[in-house]
Amino acid sequence: MAKGTHDFAADPRNETILINVNGVMTPRAEAVVSVFDSGFMLGDGVWEGLRVHKGRIAFLEAHLDRLFEGSKAIAMDIGISRQALTDRLYETIRDNAMADQEGVHIRLMVTRGIRSTPYQDPRVVISPATIVIIPEYKEALPSTVENGIRLFTVHVRRGDPAVQDQKLNSHSKLNCITACIQATQAGADEALMLDPQGFVATCNSTHFFIVRKGEVWTSSGDYCLGGITRANVIRICRENGIPVFEKNFSLTDVYGADEAFVTGTFAGVVPATEVDGRILTEGRGPMVERLQGLYKELIERDVA
Repeated sequence: MAKGTHDFAADPRNETILINVNGVMTPRAEAVVSVFDSGFMLGDGVWEGLRVHKGRIAFLEAHLDRLFEGSKAIAMDIGISRQALTDRLYETIRDNAMADQEGVHIRLMVTRGIRSTPYQDPRVVISPATIVIIPEYKEALPSTVENGIRLFTVHVRRGDPAVQDQKLNSHSKLNCITACIQATQAGADEALMLDPQGFVATCNSTHFFIVRKGEVWTSSGDYCLGGITRANVIRICRENGIPVFEKNFSLTDVYGADEAFVTGTFAGVVPATEVDGRILTEGRGPMVERLQGLYKELIERDVA
């Protein structure tokens, strides 16, 4: 069972879901890809996590922007149009009778396709891109959203763009995995990661914010994924007169903060109550509670 913001209660309905593999609806137990697939072999691909609310995929246009920009950046042809991919996503929801259900989360994964041999050169790819859509009944635990998570600062850094650009939402997540391992072995829920200069960057699977004297701070964004929920939180702060800043700040600023929180598509806005043993809040603070409400309102507006 996952911990931290991705902790969830198992739902027996997921045992019988249909997974969309290259346009074919396939029972979960039979859904497979080739051992020569680029994603399995090399982590060569991009992906998106999507949340369904009232039968609509929240912030879908922003997610598709990021997916298609990422595929263009790695010179990967998704093989179908943006509209065709949108249709495929909603077909998957309908075929699983999820259109009128709540608590649905989707993982959309695109890899470069099947390789003729185990080798990194894309010129050995012999098939169109592999597109897999996994819909599940899965949502964050209310206790997580209310009581928050504990973070531990790890030695694993967010890399320089010349090494591996953190703007890419790629399948190659080993640096985040090693960060997560270190944090969990230290007894925390998730990892807080620094940038190459030692400033706070992001978490291993979420984006990080602090609250100081009524202001909301997050990293410069230079060393983290262009988060959809991160951008939405910045947006609702500006719309509601809450001072918000994208800037460099250190762990000293974090330890002295009034509140902290993380953001992500799966759980939305979640308080971070403890960082490296420093207790910031008992449960969620007033700013986090306000932002959680504003974020829910923004989702309602988006899917309306």
